[in-house]
Order: sequence, then C-alpha cells, then structure tokens
Amino acid sequence: MSGHALLDLAEVGEVEPYLRSVGEVLRAFRDQDSGCESYGVRLPDGDRWFVKEAATDQARRSLDRAWAFHRAVRHPVIVPQLHRFEVRGSGGTAVVMPWHAGEVLYHPTLRSHGGRAHPDSPMARFRALPLDRVHRAVDRVLDAHLAVEAAGHVAVDLYDGTFLYDFEGDALHLIDLDEYRPGPFTLDEDRLPGSRRYMAPEEFRRGALIDIRTTVHALGRATRLLLDAGDEERAWRGTAAQLAVLDRATRTDPGERFGSVRELVRAWRAATSEE
Repeated sequence: MSGHALLDLAEVGEVEPYLRSVGEVLRAFRDQDSGCESYGVRLPDGDRWFVKEAATDQARRSLDRAWAFHRAVRHPVIVPQLHRFEVRGSGGTAVVMPWHAGEVLYHPTLRSHGGRAHPDSPMARFRALPLDRVHRAVDRVLDAHLAVEAAGHVAVDLYDGTFLYDFEGDALHLIDLDEYRPGPFTLDEDRLPGSRRYMAPEEFRRGALIDIRTTVHALGRATRLLLDAGDEERAWRGTAAQLAVLDRATRTDPGERFGSVRELVRAWRAATSEE
C-alpha cells in the first residue's frame, strides 16, 4: 500500500480490522451513547490518530454535519476532522483526527451516566485545580467560539463531554462538536440534542429561533459549571462580577442575553481582570 495509511485512505471493509492491520489500536470506545465507535491508533512511524465511525443512522447524519462544520471552522483548540473514508461493511463513513493527550471531563456511555462528583472523576479533579488553570481552560473554550461565531455557526450539544483536558500539559481541547451547524435556524423538531444542564429554553421549543444568543447561553452554562467546586452549583469559585456576567449570559429570554459571543467574552475578560 502506498501513501498514508489513514489520510490517503478511500475505503475499507471494516474499520477495526483495518486499523489493526496497519498499526496498534491503543484504545477502543465502543459503548458510546452518540452511536459512534472510535479508536485510538498508533502507526509504525509513532504518530497517533483518532478514528471515529458512525454506527447508527443518526450518528451518520451527525458525522456528516460535523464534516461540514470542520470545513468551515478551524481553531487550534478545536480538534479537526482531517480526512474521511467510506466503510463498505456499514455503508457509512469514518473520520480521521489527530490524537491529543488528555481525558474527557465527562464520558457518558450507553449504560453509564453521572458520576461527575466522584473524587476520582476527571470533572472533580478539574474542579480542584488552581483557579488560574481553570481560567486558562475557560478562556480557550471562549476563544474557540469566537471562531465559531465568525464562521456563522452556532453551538449545539456543547457540554462537559466535549472538553478534553490534558492534566499534565495544562491544555484543553474541544472534541465531538458534531451537532454544531450554520445559524441562525428555526428548530423543526421537539428539541435539540444535548445535556439539559447546558441547554437554553429555546432548544426545547419547536419553531424557536436558534442563534448566537443560544451559543452565549451554552458558554455561560459551561463556564458556570467549570468554575464550581461541586456538581450542585453551590460552591462557586469565581467572583461576584464574573457571576453577574454569567447570569446575563444565561437568562431565559434570549433578548436579555449578550448579543454575541464577542460581547460575552469582552464582559467576561473585563470581570476577570478585576480580580
């Protein structure tokens, strides 16, 4: 075989057997509630890659949407989809991404949800970090969404399962932004996919407008939950000024929120600089 084993690949019969034939499968993630199966693989040259295959019809639609998103939005914090190939056995596709060290802050599976508050969980360990490290992580999330906004897209299904944090390298990346899409748009179903604790009220209302103010709400909730020492939102680690910014970002009426991600980021950074 000539060319790169993954980046020049057009199609395979089945993903996992092919990966084992060209490299070492380091991790396999099969029990995902997203409907995808993913693999971490190391090729003979030492490079590590992440390969993600859609195993259900809904997951295939999400993966197609994600491919379009990654063609429109590029940012160092957002782990890109670099290549995709056909999977004859399933009739779907798989995508190839660079491997990044780290742990997903929340990892739901088909049979396991919750557990964020357990002291050994990635989220609990993240929340116990020094504040300057948490602030750097939050700033990376916000900065990435400036690029999302600039590309005319809106956040859908942003939650702690999309945060990949490297505890040793002190770096956060965003993964699995498969439901992000061009906006604004009108919701034509009963609700959008996502975690209720992060979602805005309009994401549960058919016919509602989903726009950048919905993204502002998601970012406000994400920041609120990352800067709380517990899972019940009773141990806020930030300042009153920061909390006031997040209160405005997450108001029920979209018209009362910040009008853009840029406005939210400006207000957040001003409040943070007052510390």
